[in-house]
Amino acid sequence: MKAAIHRKYGTPDIVSIEDVPCPEPAGDEIQVQVVATSINDYDWGLISGRPLFIRLFLGLFRPRIQIAGCDIAGRVVKVGDQVTRWHAGDEVYGDLSGGRFGGFAETVCCKAHQVASKPAELSFEDAAGIPQAAVLAWQGLNSAGPLRDGLEILINGAGGGVGSYGLQLAKQHQVNVAGVDSGSKLAMMQELGFDQVIDYRQENFARLGQRWDLIVDTKTCYLPGAYCRALKPGGTYATVGGSLWKMLLILLTRPFYRLLTGKNLTVIALRQNLNLDEFSKLAVAGKLRTVTDGPYPFAELPQVLNYYLTAAHQGKIIIRIGQNADAS
Repeated sequence: MKAAIHRKYGTPDIVSIEDVPCPEPAGDEIQVQVVATSINDYDWGLISGRPLFIRLFLGLFRPRIQIAGCDIAGRVVKVGDQVTRWHAGDEVYGDLSGGRFGGFAETVCCKAHQVASKPAELSFEDAAGIPQAAVLAWQGLNSAGPLRDGLEILINGAGGGVGSYGLQLAKQHQVNVAGVDSGSKLAMMQELGFDQVIDYRQENFARLGQRWDLIVDTKTCYLPGAYCRALKPGGTYATVGGSLWKMLLILLTRPFYRLLTGKNLTVIALRQNLNLDEFSKLAVAGKLRTVTDGPYPFAELPQVLNYYLTAAHQGKIIIRIGQNADAS
């Protein structure tokens, strides 16, 4: 089989598409023919070895995991002798970041619980975008408790995967949602349904004088005090990614800001594959769609990783791996 291999840490140029042995499932695993995958920050962390502390878990000098790829959608080929839920031919999708990754390959083995059933109505490409980004969006939106009508919400980094899914999940309620991203993405964001769009290159949302009940952040580009200023009394700020040291600062200072301002700052830890069955129902009902950048051919993955790093993509970057990706 072909896989995207990185034998050392570095830039996307160190990734190469090579022939490698096909993995065989252990007793509690399934073997999946990957039809489509998407790119996430977790994947770039595996390849770059940054932030540096993750090398304590991934290998100090050389990566122990040499095939990245969190989100997959594909078909079950084989099942281990302990697996009863899945059978050959089942269509599945999920986030493999809680295990050995490996989604940037034609075939991957994973634990049976790491995937959910893919509805026939949902294409492989659309399904491949959902697992990590939609889960993070849902966790951020519900970080202060279940959403309720009337909330004023802001999503920073709204033109990517988390932001596009977050808007759609939020709009299951009667809420007002503002989105912040670069000017090139604003038209897409308006079409998707954001009530207000802000070009971060032109305006600092934390200095507009507006206040929100909930801020969901994918960038963590400001200091904690700036986020507190942008929150209404009793409001919540939740970050799902971005600057590591600023996220650590938020964790360290959140008790003080809570005591002094009554506002809540929180850092979201990903819960892999949470609520995938609910997302499937929303997708089938037409209430959750993947804003797709691509799909791009597997052979172009190194170049597409470079594109991902420019942050110019809109929605989720999708990579087509299987030969019959439209047969869903």
